[in-house]
Amino acid sequence: MPSSENILVTGATGQVGRAVLDELRSIGAPVRAGARTPGKLSVSGDVEVVPADLTEPATLSAALEGVDKVFLYAVPQGVFDFLSAAQVAGVKHIVVLSSQTVVDNFPAQEPIVEMHRVVEKAVVDSAIPYTFLRPHNFATNILMWGWGESIRETGRLRFPYPDSHSDAVHEKDIAEVAAKVLTEPGHEGRSYFVSGPESITQRRQLEVIAEVTGRPLRFDELTPEQAHTELAPYVPEWVRAAVFGYWAASNGVPTDLSDDVKKITGHPARSFAEWVADHIEEFTP
Repeated sequence: MPSSENILVTGATGQVGRAVLDELRSIGAPVRAGARTPGKLSVSGDVEVVPADLTEPATLSAALEGVDKVFLYAVPQGVFDFLSAAQVAGVKHIVVLSSQTVVDNFPAQEPIVEMHRVVEKAVVDSAIPYTFLRPHNFATNILMWGWGESIRETGRLRFPYPDSHSDAVHEKDIAEVAAKVLTEPGHEGRSYFVSGPESITQRRQLEVIAEVTGRPLRFDELTPEQAHTELAPYVPEWVRAAVFGYWAASNGVPTDLSDDVKKITGHPARSFAEWVADHIEEFTP
């Protein structure tokens, strides 16, 4: 039976937040959806949608009223105000979407590491029981880098580091783990590395997209310099610097994996091919 405790999902308009919201609803858990822009969130009438913006402290008390547990994005700006409001509201458990970068050794990713460390430390110091979920490489990240648009429109991908490895975790697996941790006892004080089932290169990811969509696709390798220029419209410079550093370090080097998804949900993590099938409209004209 699902927990009867009220759960607030922050960032409910995001890929992972929405998946967590849908998973909690599917198991019948009482859930409230929090978003910076609630009007962008379309849900059925049984889900309360509230403004919840960590950078706007005035939104937090009402969002947390009557809430027992929270799924929290790692946003350093405003985390202390959020935790103060959570203490006043009597929140019993916070599940943080953190990052495996906090324990990996990729110096170029330090800006990403630091933002998650700040949030993790603040949550620990708050004395509210917590669980940290630490995925590393989201499968959805390739959409942030423009893969969908390029593949749809040209049937090719201009990208650097074709042999860089990723575990490409499906957001549904993160969501299932989050739902279990939020509704079952025994996860407080724990950290989980939520990974995909395989170490897969960027070149192989494109091959899988071709196989699932039935379209011939081509990988045109860019130099790092070319890629910085072409990818500038998609992400800020500091993010590019951090991620390019990871790609360079993992080029030809398989990434670490975990079986935490199977341990917690009872089934293996979904493959990249399953993720592509779930997002096939992103890659087809």
